Amino acid sequence: MKIAIIEDELLAVNYLRNLLDNQSIVPVTETVVLRSKKQAIDFFGSSSTDLIFMDIHLGDGMSLEIFESVELFTPIIFITAFDEYAMRVFRHFTIDYLLKPFEEEDLYKALNKFVSIRNNFDPEPVLKSISTLRQGEDSGIMKRFMVREGNKLKSIDEHHTAYFFASGKYLFLTTMDNHTYIYDDTIKDIIHKLNPQVFFRVNRKFIINKEAITEIIKHSSQKVELKLSPEPEVNTEVFVSKRQITDCLQWLKS
Repeated sequence: MKIAIIEDELLAVNYLRNLLDNQSIVPVTETVVLRSKKQAIDFFGSSSTDLIFMDIHLGDGMSLEIFESVELFTPIIFITAFDEYAMRVFRHFTIDYLLKPFEEEDLYKALNKFVSIRNNFDPEPVLKSISTLRQGEDSGIMKRFMVREGNKLKSIDEHHTAYFFASGKYLFLTTMDNHTYIYDDTIKDIIHKLNPQVFFRVNRKFIINKEAITEIIKHSSQKVELKLSPEPEVNTEVFVSKRQITDCLQWLKS
């Protein structure tokens, strides 16, 4: 059986592949990883698979937009970190969904459901429901973030995220209760996926949650320092970039 995983978070891809490699419900002969809407459209324009695992929110848009470019008649198991969105998907689609962070048992349940219906799978209800689901979709803003904790994945809510900071080649996420995790993205890309009412990129290194700011120190009109809680492990002095000062102060007022 050939399986496609449409998912932009590398940790989530590796986690799902590992679970698929170690299960015996369906024989997996090949796994295709597609990490963007564009890659999926290019692939399914000339190829097919027996089953698709599809994350709803991708770095370059909503995965449901793939249906606007190619016809997919393959059973789909959706993946999402958004509870309310997952329930809407579950009501409209005929296979199943996995709500991040999911466990082995969740995957096995979805695979068993796939096995039980694959011979009688009818893609028409899926295709007809796409337009209904697309009408009610949100803007694609990420509200939860997947990180690795030991050998498990953990989902962190946006309001529990204090800030993202870049150090060396890595991007880190620090929570309000002062836990720091490596996050699989870049500061340049993640800023476009965040809620602008909650997060602001204050300089080249930091994207900060408004609620993590405890003090604003205006040294001069061109030098504004932010005190954060929890305090950063590196670069403890956080200054707003000169060209961002006006926008940052306006964001703090909003």
